Amino acid sequence: MCCNSGYAQLKDDTILLTLQQVVDMSKLKSIESKQAITTRETKYWQYRTYRSNYQPQLSLNGTLPGFNKTFTEVQQPDGTILFQSVHNNNSSLNLSFSQGISATGGTVYGTTQLQRFDDFDRKNTLYNSVPFGIGYMQPLFQFNSLFWDKKIEPLKFNESRQAFIENMEQIAIKANGYFFDLLLAQVNLQIAQTNLTNTEKIQQIAKEKYDLGKISKNEILQLQLEQLKAQKAAGIAKRDKEIATLNLRAYAGLNNAENIALVVPQSAIDMQVSTDKVLEEAYANRSDAIAFVRRIAEANRDVAKAKGDNGLNAALTAQLGFSKSAATVPGVYRSPQNQQEVQLIFTIPILDWGRSRSRTKTAQANMQFTEYAVEQDKQIFTQEIVTQVTLFDMMKEQLQLTANADSIASEKYQIAKDRYVLGNLSITDLSIAFQEKDQAKRDYIAALRDFWGAYFQLRYLSLYDFEKKEKIEYK
Repeated sequence: MCCNSGYAQLKDDTILLTLQQVVDMSKLKSIESKQAITTRETKYWQYRTYRSNYQPQLSLNGTLPGFNKTFTEVQQPDGTILFQSVHNNNSSLNLSFSQGISATGGTVYGTTQLQRFDDFDRKNTLYNSVPFGIGYMQPLFQFNSLFWDKKIEPLKFNESRQAFIENMEQIAIKANGYFFDLLLAQVNLQIAQTNLTNTEKIQQIAKEKYDLGKISKNEILQLQLEQLKAQKAAGIAKRDKEIATLNLRAYAGLNNAENIALVVPQSAIDMQVSTDKVLEEAYANRSDAIAFVRRIAEANRDVAKAKGDNGLNAALTAQLGFSKSAATVPGVYRSPQNQQEVQLIFTIPILDWGRSRSRTKTAQANMQFTEYAVEQDKQIFTQEIVTQVTLFDMMKEQLQLTANADSIASEKYQIAKDRYVLGNLSITDLSIAFQEKDQAKRDYIAALRDFWGAYFQLRYLSLYDFEKKEKIEYK
């Protein structure tokens, strides 16, 4: 019957699994899948942090209270110093907003302020306010980080999203490996147990022939040796099966499964694969393809930064608003006075011994190196895909050949066994037929492994489902 998890239950402690079920469970339950999900979530919140830099920022800051009671030095008109008592409270509140401008790197800002000063020695209270002020600060000849972040950070985010899909497809590749490790171990155990049974039956027939004087003692000894080999092979196969079962259970998260039986996968897939299609999807979907663009953009950014950080540091600030001082809060908001401020602050290096030029040349050389490296990586990227498509086509042909060889070897062994029973085949020829049958079965499982491994590798390299003819996505 079927369990809630979607797989068949053969016994209370044995479940029957297909390759696709093992892959799906690994994507859902494996530690690697949970790590991939956590990494994706981290990248998402990093992207949200970047986006917040382009939204208006509103903040409230102040000093409440600003109490002060001390002695401070005061210089007199004649140049002497007197220490006078200071006993006051200077409190303030400032509500401000700011908005970065990515095109210019400047900042628009606004503010409203209220300040209260209490002189406890003189019993005096004074208020000062900026009811409304707006300004603009523009760095001049400097590196514009907002502009370059707007180019690069979305690429990083898209790269991380595609990397998550790649991680999930890599899980499928690993799950395929664990699946076939166990499948081969189960096949080896089945072969060993079948050979042991057949050897025991043949040995009984051989004993009867020996009693009749039809075969020599040497053949009896040879069969006894074959039986010992079969017993040894069965023991080794059982051990390998237990190890492979533990590995698959641990990776796929099958902690409650005592025993696992696997279904031999099909040997054909209804899909057409062309090199041009795989390359098209790979350049559209893979994180590496996005990284090619991102790396060039980062190299250009570094050149712009080197040119911007050339020692010339200038910023133009302009602010307009109102201000007023009064003895009461309502008074500071009645008929406020115009407030205007314009200032240009700059630092100009006179002599830096070529430092700025050296930094710029270094960044330009690194950009050229990055362009060459990206071009080389593109060639490797393309070659890997072309090779994998060719390999996939070869695996389909090899699988068909090994399937035919397996069928022929099984039939040949059955004929050899029947001929030995009839007495017209030597024990040596029967042993060869044994070995050929076993090797043909193992070769078929190995070919299946290579075929499905190439299939999952194609999915990983293109992030495209060639069976459904759609891009691979995960929620």
